[in-house]
Amino acid sequence: MGVPFNEFISPLCYETLPEDVRKVMLRSLLDTIGVAAVGSTTKLSVIARQFASEHMAAGPDGPQARLLFDGRAVSPAGAAMGGAFTIDSIDAHDGYSAVKGHAGSAVLPGVLGVVDGLRSQGKDVSSHQFITALAIGYEVGYRAGLAMHATCADYHTSGAWTAVGVAAAAAKLLGLEYEQVRHAMGIAEYHGPRSQMMRCIDHPSMVRDGVGWGAPSGVSAAYMARAGFTGAPAITVEASDDVTAGFWSDLGVNWQINNTHYKQYPVCRWAHPSIDAGDKLMREHNLTSDHIERVRISTFHYATRLAGHQPKSLDELTYALAFPLAIMIVKRRIGAEELQESILSDEEVLRISMATEIVDSDHYTKISTAKRWADVTLYLKDGRELQSPPNTPRGDPDDPLSDREISTKFHLLADPVLGATKTSDIENLIPQDGQGEFDLARLLDLILAPVDENPV
Repeated sequence: MGVPFNEFISPLCYETLPEDVRKVMLRSLLDTIGVAAVGSTTKLSVIARQFASEHMAAGPDGPQARLLFDGRAVSPAGAAMGGAFTIDSIDAHDGYSAVKGHAGSAVLPGVLGVVDGLRSQGKDVSSHQFITALAIGYEVGYRAGLAMHATCADYHTSGAWTAVGVAAAAAKLLGLEYEQVRHAMGIAEYHGPRSQMMRCIDHPSMVRDGVGWGAPSGVSAAYMARAGFTGAPAITVEASDDVTAGFWSDLGVNWQINNTHYKQYPVCRWAHPSIDAGDKLMREHNLTSDHIERVRISTFHYATRLAGHQPKSLDELTYALAFPLAIMIVKRRIGAEELQESILSDEEVLRISMATEIVDSDHYTKISTAKRWADVTLYLKDGRELQSPPNTPRGDPDDPLSDREISTKFHLLADPVLGATKTSDIENLIPQDGQGEFDLARLLDLILAPVDENPV
C-alpha cells in the first residue's frame, strides 16, 4: 500500500525521492528544454508569447516570471501559458503511453513560472526543490490522467489532467497546507481544459494537446487556493469509487514517473512505430528513397486517423503519419532542419507520402495499449517487397534511449536555435546522475532569456 495523499506532498523532498525517479526528472528536464528551444521558433509559440505579454502581465505588486526562451516578464500564469504552448508546438516531448499524453509540456513551464515568480520576490528556490516540484507535478498528473481516462467517456487532452499535476507542484513550491492543496487541485481540475484530443487529430491546428491552458490553469489554481478560493475535491484524485481509488493506492511506492517514455522524432508518437520500422528497413537494405515505389503501413486505429499525406502546415505535419515516414525515408532523419515550412513542398517527400497506403489493423488496435504497434512494407522499383516485423517504438522504459541518444537529440533540436556553446552550457548544468545540487539560477538565466539571432 502507498501513503495517503495528505502524507505525500508536504513531506516529500529530494532526499526522499527514489534515485530512479530523480534520474527520470533530470533526463526529462534536459529533453524538454531541447524541445522548447526549437519550439520557440514556431509561429504558434510567437503568437502565444505575444498574447501572454499583452494580456497576462504581472501585477504591480505581484510576482514576475520570464517567458521561456523569450525574456519578457509576465505573470507566473502567463509564463506557464507561453512556455506550455512553446513546448507543445513541437511534438517531441516526453510522455506515458498508458495515460495517452504528456506531463512535461505543462509541468515544466508551470513550475518555471512559479519558481521565477518566487525568485522575483526575493525567495530562493534550490535545484532540489525545483526537481521535487517537477516530480510531484508528473506523478500527480499521471495518476489523475489515468483516473480520468478510466472514468470519462471522452478522450481528453493532456491539458485536462496536467492542470491537476501543475497545481500540486505549484502548491508545494508556495508552501500550501494540505487543505489548500486539495482546493488547488480541485480548482485546476474544474477549470482545466476538457479539450477533445481526437478533434485536434482529425482537424490539426494550434490548439494541440491542451497544455497551453492546462499549465496556467494549474498555476492560477494554486495562487487562488493560497488566497482562500475553494474548489475541492478533485474528482480524479478523491472520488471514492474503486476505479479511481485504485490509481492512488500505491502512491509513493510505485512511481508512475518511471513509465515515462522519450521520443526520437518531433511528431506524434502514434507515428513512431511506423517511422522506426521504415527506418530499419532502409538501413538494413542500404536503400535510398529513389529505390522506393510505394509504401504500406499497417497500424492501430488512432494512428490511421493521423493520415496526413499532404499536410499544409507544420501543425498538420505534427499529426500526420504518411508524411513523417516519408521524411525519414527521404531525409534519413527528422530534426529541427526537417521542421521548416519548406519541407511541406519537398517533391520527393510528397512523392513517397502520396504513394503510402495506410491500413487499419484490428490486431494492432487491440494490443496498442501500453505500447503502440505497426509494421511497414516497402515496395521497391525493382519488384522486391520488404516487410518489417511488428514494431513498437524505442524510448519506452523497457527499450530506453541511452543518455548519449538523449544528448544527441537535445543537440539536434537545440543547436540550430541556441548555438552549440549555449546548448552545451545548459547540458553541463544538469547532472544526469541525480547527485548533488546544480546552479538553478544560472539555468533559469540561460533558458528564460531571448534567443540570439546569430547563435554560436
